[in-house]
Amino acid sequence: MSQPSPVIILVDPQLGENIGMAARAMANFGLTVMRLVNPRDGWPNERAVVAASGAPDILENARVFDSVEDAIADLQFVVATTARSRDMVKPVSGPKAMVAELNRRGQEGQLTGILFGREKWGLTNDETALADHILTYPVNPDFSSLNLAQAVLLLGYEWYAASQDGQEVSAGVPDHPTRRPATRQELVGFFEHLETELDDAGFLRPIEKRPSMVRNIRNIFHRTELTDQDVRTLRGIIVSLSRKFGGNRK
Repeated sequence: MSQPSPVIILVDPQLGENIGMAARAMANFGLTVMRLVNPRDGWPNERAVVAASGAPDILENARVFDSVEDAIADLQFVVATTARSRDMVKPVSGPKAMVAELNRRGQEGQLTGILFGREKWGLTNDETALADHILTYPVNPDFSSLNLAQAVLLLGYEWYAASQDGQEVSAGVPDHPTRRPATRQELVGFFEHLETELDDAGFLRPIEKRPSMVRNIRNIFHRTELTDQDVRTLRGIIVSLSRKFGGNRK
């Protein structure tokens, strides 16, 4: 495989053993980059090393972050894994279709990542809202809970199988080197800029509805797949409108 694999991001993992088994599953199927958000028992973790059983490099190179936003800041396409329906409009794919999409974006030079939630209750709505796409597994609806390592392994299997079937896993060269998909950091900066102005204008009211309104607005822009130039243009529009109409607010 000639490109870095999609980044595997474990959000608030509770047990070192689960991190280690997830790393082992990654090593089985060619996934090489792990990021951790607030591992409960700290990092590094000896129990994770033992459970990894021969896959220490993934753990040694794992990076730890304080928030999901920081962990995905440099990524251009983010996937959230969840078995539950969500009150938000996002495309949903199974693992096979998702791997095809990850490969396509990799060939365009995009950096991609997959969010895996907590062992007990997965990802929050706000965390899922940060993603472009939802990954769900075709499991028994009467028992849909997957172990963290199992969830990573299923995605890894499809990733590796795609390469064995002749689907090239290659980063390639972007068609438009001067126009690239916006990173998550650029998008979050734009969102915060927009939300600040909307707060000042009194749009995000009543206050109890603000969280859901913010998620809905963010999801609108996630679906458009903004480029870095798009973000700069939109932020310029916000600045211009703020200068012209900011003083007329009541």
